[in-house]
Amino acid sequence: MAKIGKVAIVVVLAAAVVTVIATKKAATSASSPPGKVPAAGGLPRLVDLGSTTCIPCKMLAPILEELGKECAGRLQVDFIDVNQNPDAAKPFGIKLIPTQVFLDASGKELWRHEGFISKEDILAKWKELGVDLPASPATSQPASTSIPAKSGST
Repeated sequence: MAKIGKVAIVVVLAAAVVTVIATKKAATSASSPPGKVPAAGGLPRLVDLGSTTCIPCKMLAPILEELGKECAGRLQVDFIDVNQNPDAAKPFGIKLIPTQVFLDASGKELWRHEGFISKEDILAKWKELGVDLPASPATSQPASTSIPAKSGST
């Protein structure tokens, strides 16, 4: 076989391998883009991805539990432990924990935050996104700014 024929065969095989690899990568990324998750019963959804061993995640746990109770029927609040359930975390494409993902009622990602976030900031972000959730009693009452008078004389 001539040298040109052998070179042509190698080039064709290399092109076929590159095409297969590129097609496989495109199919994988198209099947599960980050932030595209199934809708949760027609409610907006806050998904916190974290761990039961991470300190900021532990600080968020009571806040998320409180939000889940106060906003029941208007907001679904979920926690995914990325150590115990890594497959459930994959669709979100997170880089660090904790990460909070704000999803609309159809499951489309609206916004995400990495790190600790306060309850007040969560409620403010939902309001900014067009979802008006009631403020908790602690956040709806203004803080007292009066300074108690000193007793006695100097």
